[in-house]
Amino acid sequence: MNKAIFIADFFAHEVAGGGELNNKILIETLNKKDYSVKTVNSHLITKNFIQENKSSKYIIGNFINLPSNCREYLQSHCDYVIYEHDHKYLTNRNPAEYDDYLAPKEAIINFEFYEKANTVFCQSNFHSNIVRKNLQLDNIVNLGGNLWSDEALEYMRRLSFKEKKPICSIMNSNIKHKNTGGAIKYCRAKSLEFELIEYCSPNKFLDRLSENDKLVFFPLTPETLSRIIIEARMMGMKVITNGRVGATSEKWFKLKGEELISFMMEKREEIISVLESAINE
Repeated sequence: MNKAIFIADFFAHEVAGGGELNNKILIETLNKKDYSVKTVNSHLITKNFIQENKSSKYIIGNFINLPSNCREYLQSHCDYVIYEHDHKYLTNRNPAEYDDYLAPKEAIINFEFYEKANTVFCQSNFHSNIVRKNLQLDNIVNLGGNLWSDEALEYMRRLSFKEKKPICSIMNSNIKHKNTGGAIKYCRAKSLEFELIEYCSPNKFLDRLSENDKLVFFPLTPETLSRIIIEARMMGMKVITNGRVGATSEKWFKLKGEELISFMMEKREEIISVLESAINE
């Protein structure tokens, strides 16, 4: 059995973010295959732990809390891939603050950690192009999608047939860059009726979101893909957004409802296969 260690700041049972939910499906899928994946929070990693598991394959998710000496040891002695969910190569993690998303050299951090990775996996053409532009590396690969379980996809399939009200759904988030205020301002300016959707359990959130026929979302930072945008499309909703959403850079974004759900089922197998190949190199 192949062994791998997945390092991340948080996991889905701790934080219900898009990256964490995606990682959860990846870990579960690999464990159903010929893998045994050990998950470890980045702040719990020590240099001794890495030395004891030096021959292991590492998958690095978010690593803000990974001690610098551990990062340095990994990049010098271990085989690892980075599953990038944002922009941890920048001091501010927000390339939107720079013209054409190109940061000055003094704003680049963690360069060698990205350089020494077997592969840096990105979420969309939009995401990978920004990372490549700033780091100028050859190991950047676009996965072009996210991962959902069969159960989640089937649930959204059912919701796609639900009769919808002519109202805009807005995710009510206290995270500044999700820009709930901007979406509200847009709806008011356009005299569009809207409803704020509070985050709750994943299924209940999707159920509430899909009651309306549109999603309005204007992120302030580049969304590497944006699960909520894709979920809205899979549930048959229209999307009103800006140019900072990675999903819109993908050819499949024109799909909707069942077509998009079926595509994401196939995309999951493709993503897992690409990741397996990189891990096993």
